[in-house]
Amino acid sequence: MNLIEKIIAVHSGQKSVKPGDIVDVFIDTRAARDFGGANVVKNMLDNGLSVDDPSKTFFTFDCNPGGSDQKYAQNQHYCRLFARENNIRVYDVDKGIGTHLAIDGGLAWPGSTFVSTDSHANIMGSIGSFGQGMGDQDIAAAWAKGSVWFKVPASIRINLNGARPKEVSAKDIVLNLLSIFGANKLLGYSVEIYGEDVDKLTLSERVTISSMATEMGAIILFFSPTAAVLNELKAFTGNDYKAVSADPDAVYEKTIDIDLSKFVPMVAKPGHPHDDISINEVRNIKIDSGFIGSCTNGRIEDLRIAASILKGRKIAPGVVLKIVPATDAIWKQAMNEGIIKIFKDAGALVSNAGCAGCAAGQLGQNGPGEVTISSGNRNFEGKQGKGLVYLASPAIVAASAVAGCITTPDQIPEEPALFAIMSDSLHGTSKKEKNKVEKNTVVEGRVWIIPKDDIDTDMIFHNRYLTITDIREMGQYTFDNLKGFEDFSKKAKAGDIVITQKNFGAGSSRQQAVDCFLSLGISCILAESYGAIYERNAINAAMPILTYNPDIFEKIGLKNGDRIKVDFISGELSNLENQKSTVINKFYDAQLAIYRNGGLL
Repeated sequence: MNLIEKIIAVHSGQKSVKPGDIVDVFIDTRAARDFGGANVVKNMLDNGLSVDDPSKTFFTFDCNPGGSDQKYAQNQHYCRLFARENNIRVYDVDKGIGTHLAIDGGLAWPGSTFVSTDSHANIMGSIGSFGQGMGDQDIAAAWAKGSVWFKVPASIRINLNGARPKEVSAKDIVLNLLSIFGANKLLGYSVEIYGEDVDKLTLSERVTISSMATEMGAIILFFSPTAAVLNELKAFTGNDYKAVSADPDAVYEKTIDIDLSKFVPMVAKPGHPHDDISINEVRNIKIDSGFIGSCTNGRIEDLRIAASILKGRKIAPGVVLKIVPATDAIWKQAMNEGIIKIFKDAGALVSNAGCAGCAAGQLGQNGPGEVTISSGNRNFEGKQGKGLVYLASPAIVAASAVAGCITTPDQIPEEPALFAIMSDSLHGTSKKEKNKVEKNTVVEGRVWIIPKDDIDTDMIFHNRYLTITDIREMGQYTFDNLKGFEDFSKKAKAGDIVITQKNFGAGSSRQQAVDCFLSLGISCILAESYGAIYERNAINAAMPILTYNPDIFEKIGLKNGDRIKVDFISGELSNLENQKSTVINKFYDAQLAIYRNGGLL
């Protein structure tokens, strides 16, 4: 077996598992953040569920440290009250990013299983642990039962051959991989990464790479821990760990060889983490701000690299550099090493530990028209604010902040780029009674064809509405961040059917991106493929989703506005305008069972 199969087999009581098997997986550590945590509690209370094992159950408040937003503060305290009643440990707003706390604090370990409302929980692949971001209902189920259902994914092995160029950072490695695979070529796969220089990667470098599995559409990016990584973990926790590794005869759907020596420093252009180009193509673009932090690049190694560049230098006039360590322990270590002083002497703004601008809840947001270079993992439009966000390594961010424009540490100019003066530049939750109703397995409705790949959850339901927990309020915001479909919610009618393309629902674990369609009464969604977390969320919420091959448009003469009929059990798709029919992928058994139950919970 390969890595994911070995871990799932052990945690499901099976001798072996294979791709496509659906099993109940025991979860060693079950976490909820301040984003999603309140909805987890609401699901528990509304459904009369109790906590299976408080010692394995945690809250991590990392999206909005300090509760500077009133709704976040309300949700955080709501979770604290539930934690007190149920003896659940809270890693509160003073501790930092939950996934990093799990790695450094021994809540996750090689071979373990970890779930969280954080869509980057698959960062655990950096230590050979199976981590998954899941929606509110999944986490509630894990808290109540101790396990969740999971479909074993197929695996891909990537061999990074050759020597890593000296100037290529771990962030550059993952941006190069994104430029190769995009947002959906690894969709739904578990990926294992091997290579002679891969074995030399530090824990922090592995964290950087694994943290962007979600941006590739992958279930997880796995590294088998080396002796050096095990020693790093032992230094944090005092615990001895054993390495977990794939069997020598492990089976992979594909093995891909890539020449690591050809990798170059890269930048992701605004809008998509996979829209990556050599930094030479964007060098000298003027920036307004920089950001160093997030679960991808907020560790002590990242801060040391930034400090080595900023020491004895000043940030360019008018440029704001925001720095957020991943955890409070890293913050203190940076202070003890004199790194914080270097940052402050250079003119940077340093915040308490947390997710920062990536979660739209803390330091790091930008305004309309603002150009930011960021070490974060996402730069979807609107994700880190209303400006333009380039993604890069901490070294490039620090060098660019000093230069006032995008550059590398070896090409920082003697005089920083200055801004040109432009004359026109200034002009309560309540328990609801739930009656099970018979669910229709055949629906008819008017078609909305949305011909786009990689529609992410920020486009479906923007993060500025994430504090909404009442499903009745969600429908009005559906697609209001998707260009060309901002008025969808005003024109959509109950019973309508949405048809889109590849990787629908990429990105965040937010349940609202599913529930907004339920709120509008959309009868089903058809797509060529779905983001892994989104697919689970839709199935768990009894939102009908099916997959199809693109030839259906020819076979049944389908066009926008047609009325169609969809049979979830047989997969029959009929165009009622011309009576032509074809077959798409039907519900699988677990999906049908959850749908007929009215949802997972």
